[in-house]
Parts: sequence; structure tokens; C-alpha cells
Amino acid sequence: MNSNYQPDEQGFYGDFGGAFIPEMLYPNVEELRQNYLHILGSDEFKTEFHRLLADYVGRPTPLYLAPNLSERYKTNVWLKREDLAHTGAHKINNTVGQVLLARKLGKKRIIAETGAGQHGVATATVCALMNMECIVFMGETDMQRQAPNVARMQMLGAEVRPAKSGSRTLKDATNEAIRYWINHPDDTHYIIGSVVGPHPYPDLVARLQSVISSEISSQLLSHTGRSKPDAVIACVGGGSNAAGAFYHFIESPEVQLIGAEAAGMGVDSGLTAASLHTGSRGIIHGSMTMLMQDEQGQITEPHSISAGLDYPGIGPMHAHLFSSGRATYLAITDHEALQAAFLLSRLEGIIPALETAHALAVLGKVSFGENQLVVINLSGRGDKDLSTYMQKADSYASVR
Repeated sequence: MNSNYQPDEQGFYGDFGGAFIPEMLYPNVEELRQNYLHILGSDEFKTEFHRLLADYVGRPTPLYLAPNLSERYKTNVWLKREDLAHTGAHKINNTVGQVLLARKLGKKRIIAETGAGQHGVATATVCALMNMECIVFMGETDMQRQAPNVARMQMLGAEVRPAKSGSRTLKDATNEAIRYWINHPDDTHYIIGSVVGPHPYPDLVARLQSVISSEISSQLLSHTGRSKPDAVIACVGGGSNAAGAFYHFIESPEVQLIGAEAAGMGVDSGLTAASLHTGSRGIIHGSMTMLMQDEQGQITEPHSISAGLDYPGIGPMHAHLFSSGRATYLAITDHEALQAAFLLSRLEGIIPALETAHALAVLGKVSFGENQLVVINLSGRGDKDLSTYMQKADSYASVR
């Protein structure tokens, strides 16, 4: 795809992206940059990747017309059921691809970072399948609030290493993973779980996740006779599920693209992770993007009830879509996300991940026409968040 919305050779999406990395990390990133397009484009990779997506991941995931949500919001609400993929989230699409890529590069060990744990579980799962050593870095705070996923990773044979610095969340886990990779460049591949980090990671992850929008297009055509929806909605932390859901519609301006970022207690509360609404241009984890920082350029600690969205920056692709006006991004509070999660559970019998609940909350903020086709990417299932939901159940008992 050649457009203003794809990265140039240096990995820039407009003013955002690139590879701002220390010299010690350069050989690792450069090896990946020189090889990823060739490997992803080879017939051998494509055959193996799509075979695993079909036979192991369970793709295509369903595109489901949600009747009760549609009636409530007076439009046609379709749910792309990434929560039904193996391991319960879209994360596994990227992990299957990157582990195959790592094997082609001759790597023996995989490292990853995780916030909500879904990327860590997906990585541990594919490493078990392909007999690769696996180390997952996770913030100590996230390990406590996502304990079921920690247990899953350990059962799958992965080592989970706690990050004990800073806020002990995703940002700090990413720092630890990068430090490890610098010291083990020859035999280790670092699987970044979102469209963040130095080039080529944002482009690599977006390409692997683009299977989501490819399927939406073909499934909509089959169901409705139209290959393009009127709107696509997805939550954004780093932004991988949104990148995958938007990918094949970016060049179609008639398709409204809406991202939902985590406002936490509110964008003006000081307890937020809404990097587009409260951030400014700066560098985090190897790329130029929008991030939350103070006047001295020190990164501000994010806050969200959702561990997967608790990140102070956003992928450069989304920063460009935001600044260019191609996509709209709404700030969704913890309260709005919880309301949406309980509503979906009771109207459609689907318990969403807290991350996904932010995307669902957009339905309460944007009005769509009666005959429009609105697709929400249901990026993950809510099993991992049950303890949080149970703590809040009394407060949301009246949601219907």
C-alpha cells in the first residue's frame, strides 16, 4: 500500500515514527529492518502464517451483527470477534507472525513485554508450540491485577520477570525488555506487542494485524453486499488492534475511523492515559510520537483501570492519523468503560476485556444513522478482568 498514511523508508508517518535508539541497540533493529519485508513477502512465510492463523488461531474470527446493541443505538452494530481467537485476544496474530520471523532470522529465544497479559500469553503460547525459550517482562503492579494471565504464561513454560521500577506497569516492563535485548542481540528476538517502538516495529505489527480489516471487508461483503463499513471503532493504548482494524480502510475516506483512548478519571484529572488528548510530541521507546510528559520532558505516569491501555504514549501511526484528521480519537473514562462492559454482558451475553470496553463506550458518545454499518473491534475477552468487574458489580447493577 502506497499512501500518505504508510511509513516512509525511515519509518516516519508524517512527523511521527523513525528509530531513535541508542547505538548499542542499532544492530538488533537494523537486522530486523533489513529483513522483515523480504521475509513477510516470501511465499514460504505467507503459507505458514496463514495456515497457523486458520488451523491454530481459529481464523477467520466471526463478524457478528449484535441485535440488541443495534436496537438500543438505532444503527447496525457489528462486532469483530477477536475475543474468540486462540488465547482470547487479537494479540496472537502478531505473535504467530513474529515468532515465524524470528525463526527465519535464526533466533533461539523470545522476549516480550506485556501490560494486560494478553500479549504475554499469546507469546508464551506460540513459543510453546514452536519450542522457543520465552521470557516475558511485566510490571509488578500489572502482575497483581492480571494474576490469571501470569499463571497462564507460567503454565505455558514462560518465565515472567517483574519490572519493579517507576509505576511498575507496561512502560517499565518495556524498559526492562529493551535492556535485556541490548545485552543479548545475537540469539534473541524482541516481540513488541503493539504498533510502538522504533521502525520497523510499528509497520511490522500493523501488517501482521491487518488480517482483521481484511476479514471485516470480505465478511461484510458476504453479509451485506458492501465491503466497506460506515465506521470502524477500536480501543487504543499503543494501538495494535486499532491499526489492524483500520488498515484496509485508511485509504477510504468515506469510512469513519474512531479510536477510543483511556481517559482514566478524566483528561483533566491528572489520572489519565489519554496521550493524544493530554500529550505532546516527544520520543518514547524509540519513536517520535505523542506522549504524556511534563515541561522538562519527563514522562508522566499514566492511569487507567485497563492494564492494556495504561501506557503514556501511542503508536506513531495513530499520532499521524490524529494530527492529519484522518481518524477521530475519543477519551473514555474508567466509569464509561465499565458501564459499556456491563451493558454488553447483559445485552449480548459477551463479557469484553476492559480494553475493549473503551471502544464499546463510543456508542454512547457518537450518533450513527439507522442504516449505517458500524464495526467495533472486540479485541479481547474479559475473563482476565473478572476480579475488577466483581469489585464494581454493585455500582453497575442497574446497567441494562
